[in-house]
Amino acid sequence: MKTDVLGLDIGGANIKYCLIRISEDGYRVHKIGSIHFPIWIRGKESLPKTLLKMKNEILMRKDPNFVALTMTAELSDVYFTKREGVEHVIKSVMEIFDASDVYIMTVNAKFTDPEGGIRNPMLVAAANWPATARLIGRKLSTSLMIDVGSTTTDIIPIKDGYPCTRGKTDTERLMYGELVYTGILRTPITAITHTVPLSGTMCRISAEKFALSGDVHLILGNITEDEYTTETADNRGKSRKECLARLARVICADIETISEDELINIAKYIYAKQMSQITEALLQVLGTHKFLNPKTTPVVVLGIGKNILARPAATYAGFAKIFDFYDLWKCPSAETAFAVALLLADDMRILKKLE
Repeated sequence: MKTDVLGLDIGGANIKYCLIRISEDGYRVHKIGSIHFPIWIRGKESLPKTLLKMKNEILMRKDPNFVALTMTAELSDVYFTKREGVEHVIKSVMEIFDASDVYIMTVNAKFTDPEGGIRNPMLVAAANWPATARLIGRKLSTSLMIDVGSTTTDIIPIKDGYPCTRGKTDTERLMYGELVYTGILRTPITAITHTVPLSGTMCRISAEKFALSGDVHLILGNITEDEYTTETADNRGKSRKECLARLARVICADIETISEDELINIAKYIYAKQMSQITEALLQVLGTHKFLNPKTTPVVVLGIGKNILARPAATYAGFAKIFDFYDLWKCPSAETAFAVALLLADDMRILKKLE
């Protein structure tokens, strides 16, 4: 007999999914991927429609036996409060997967039922990081996770197999360096630096959303056009020329008034500043959790920015043992959706052994 468990990571910019199929022989990943879903553009009413489309096209209109849910979409300003967002996300999932048993990951790295999530929204709000951290903890009981996504960076200490952050909410984790609002694609340049080098001096930048971190990383060859999976600042294309044009506007210039070499130099500086943001937070976490030792504690990197920002930042901070999440679990993408599905299967005793 086969059991299907669908992991869903519903964010404000992307919906990641992973369907694992479990039999007596163990589990296999049946479907995995990501759907670009800018909820602030499409509106909250589009969430159930998008989930239904995913169900019809990816799951062939079938309800899995279980749905393991985690979310960050509740922070979007399409919702007036996080309470409203959590309730809407949970009810949308229950509406579309009405024949499935739904469970939601909590900030304590455990599962609750939909009623528990709706009754206590801060228990499940922005609780995607506990899933990946707990799964890492199954193989590296004392470790550090660095997850660099399109929008944010999570720096999560793991002890005795479970995440042991000082903060539970996004606000608390921002205070303690465990959450950094910087990512590979969606970060406005003004959130990374207020000045850039130009003509031998430092030039202040405009306080406009002219360019994003995705432009910088594409210019430098860190990502491809296909990996630039978000709307651009000017809603134009994602060619290198268009990225250079957007970056030029950051200093109120254009590609006719500033050279490509100067723009590349600016891009390199912004990249270094973004690296500093993560490194500073990493050192803050190190100072708080004394059990972390750069010489002996393994670091696990994941997310689209794992090799662009996470690994270099860990190296700069002195960590000697750095692993890719793929090295541990052979999951190439949608790591949180994979993790939450696998953990629910283990908690429900569907899997004989999780290793």
